[in-house]
Amino acid sequence: MSEKAVFSGGCFWCMVEPFEEQPGILNVVSGYTGGHTKNPTYEDVVSETTGHTEAVEITFDPNQINYSQLVDIYWRQTDPTDAMGQFQDRGESYRPVIYTLSDDQRKVAEVSKQALIDSHRFKEPIVTSIEDAGPFYAAEDYHQEFYKKNPRRFAIEENGGRQQFKESVWRSE
Repeated sequence: MSEKAVFSGGCFWCMVEPFEEQPGILNVVSGYTGGHTKNPTYEDVVSETTGHTEAVEITFDPNQINYSQLVDIYWRQTDPTDAMGQFQDRGESYRPVIYTLSDDQRKVAEVSKQALIDSHRFKEPIVTSIEDAGPFYAAEDYHQEFYKKNPRRFAIEENGGRQQFKESVWRSE
C-alpha cells in the first residue's frame, strides 16, 4: 500500500531529486496545486493569476519511509522564512507550502513546524504554510525528472542560492 505527500518549495525542478533518491519513494511528479484554475499550464501558473504553486506529489511506501521523514527532508530543501518565493524564484507560485492530505499529515506537519520554530535555527519567523491539499495537476512532460534530462540547467538552478543555503544552514546534520 502506498501513500502520497505534496510539497511546494520553490521551483519544482529542485524539489524532485532530494525525495526521489530516498528508499521507499515510488514516484515523484512535478505539478501544480493550491489554485483556482482547472488543468493549469506552466504558462498559466507563472503568470501568477491562477493561485497555484509549483509542487511535487510524492508517492511513497510508508513501510520504508514515513511522512514525518518526508517533512524533515522538505525542511532541508527550502528557506522556511521566505513566504514569497524560494531563492532566485520569486512570486506566489513559488511560496513554500506543506499540503496535507489527512488530519494525521496535518498533525505531523504542525508538530514538525513547531519543532523547527523551537530549535531557533532561524532568526526570522517560520512562514511556511500548512494547507489542505486540493487537486494536483501534473506538469508538462518536459518538467518531469528535469534534473536527469537537463543536468546543466538543473545545476544552474540549484546554484541560484538553494545549494548554498542548504550547505550553510544544514551542514552540521
